[in-house]
Amino acid sequence: MNGPAHDQSQPVNGPAHDQSQPVNEPPELREPDLPRTAKVRPRALRTGWTTGTCASAAAKAAATALRDQAPQHRVEIPLPGGRRVAFPVESCAYSPRQGTAVVVKDAGDDPDVTHGAHLTAIVRWRTEPGVALEGGEGVGVVTKPGLGIEVGEPAITATPRAMITEAVGEVTDLSVRGALVVVSVPGGERMARKTTNARLGVLGGISILGTTGIVRPFSTASWRASVEQAVSVLAAQGQRTVVLCTGGRTEKAAMGLRPDLPEVCFVEVGDFTGAALRRATAAGLDQVIFVGMAGKLAKLAAGVLMTHYTRSKVDLGLLGDVTRVAGGPPAVAGEVAAANTGRHAYEIWAREGLLRPAGDELCGRVRSVLIRAAGGRLDADVALTDFAGRTVVAASRPEWVSPS
Repeated sequence: MNGPAHDQSQPVNGPAHDQSQPVNEPPELREPDLPRTAKVRPRALRTGWTTGTCASAAAKAAATALRDQAPQHRVEIPLPGGRRVAFPVESCAYSPRQGTAVVVKDAGDDPDVTHGAHLTAIVRWRTEPGVALEGGEGVGVVTKPGLGIEVGEPAITATPRAMITEAVGEVTDLSVRGALVVVSVPGGERMARKTTNARLGVLGGISILGTTGIVRPFSTASWRASVEQAVSVLAAQGQRTVVLCTGGRTEKAAMGLRPDLPEVCFVEVGDFTGAALRRATAAGLDQVIFVGMAGKLAKLAAGVLMTHYTRSKVDLGLLGDVTRVAGGPPAVAGEVAAANTGRHAYEIWAREGLLRPAGDELCGRVRSVLIRAAGGRLDADVALTDFAGRTVVAASRPEWVSPS
C-alpha cells in the first residue's frame, strides 16, 4: 500500500521475487539487507502521522469551517488510543454549502511515499444521520477482494473511517445532522505508481491507512537496534521467553495468550525477526513465541527473516501448497495460489472451512523456520491471529486457539 505495512497481512511494496520452494524441502533461510537509505540514521527516530490521521484532521477542520463559517488554522483530533493531537491546517475555505481543508502529512522518519501529501477534505451537511465517505482525486478505488474493503469502495480502511466519523462528530451531532466527507489527495495517483497498489487492485490513487494513527518507523536500522536491545533487556531481567509480535494488535493477542509473562517479554519485532533470534540465542533464552497475521507468517514460512516491504513479498504459491496439505481441494488450492493478497488467501480459508487446518499448517512451517534459524538452540511456538488481533485462529499449540 502506501508505505511499510507493519501489522498488515498483505503483500507490500517491493520487487517481485520468486520465493517458491520445492515441496517437501525446507525453505532456504534468507535475510535480505536493508535498503541503503534505511541503513544509517544519525539521530533519533521521529514518529509521524498516518494518512488516516491527516484525513481525519482535515475533515474536522472542514466541518468546523462549514459550521462556523470561519477559516480554521489549527485542529485537534482524537487518536484511536485516546491521545489527542493538534495539527496545523495548511489551507481552509468555506461557503454556506461546504467547507474544505488541507492537512499536510508528516510521516516522520518512515520511508513513506505519501510524506508531504496534501490530505484534503470537503464536508457538506446532509439530512441522513451519520457520515457518508467518498474518495476524490488521488484516492484509490478497490477493484479486487482481499483488502478488507468492499470492491468499488474508496481505499480507506476501517480505522480511518472510524476516526473521520469521530472527528466530524466532535463538530456536529451526527444523529441529528449527517455529513458527506470527500477525501482527496492531489498527486495521489502519481504517488501510487511507487507502490504495489495497482497489483493489489487499488486503482487511481493511494490508500488511506492506519491502525493507531501514528507512523512508527519500523523499517530502519535504528528499529532493528531497538529490537535487539529489547531482547537484551528481558534477558537481563532473568526472563527465558521472548514473544515477538508484528505490531500493536498482535501484541494484545499475545498478551492474552501468555498473561503469565511480564510486559518486558513482549517485543514488537517489526521486520527484524532474524536479528531478534540472533540476540535471543546469544542471550541464552529458551523459547521464542511468534504471534502474527497471515501475510507476515507466510513470509517467515518461506524462510524470509527480514521482511522489509521493499525486500520481500507474500509467497502465495506457498499458501496454495499449505491449502493442499491442509486438505483443501485442488481448485481451492489454486484459488489461494492466485489470490490477491495474504488476507485474501486467509478469507478463502475462512470461507471454505479451512482456516484452522491451513492456519495450523502455516504455523507449523513457521515454527520449523524459527527453530532452524536459531540453530536448534531455541524452542519455538507460533500463533496466527485474525485481522483485529483479538482472536487466535490457529497455532502450533492447539490449546491456544480461541473457541469458535
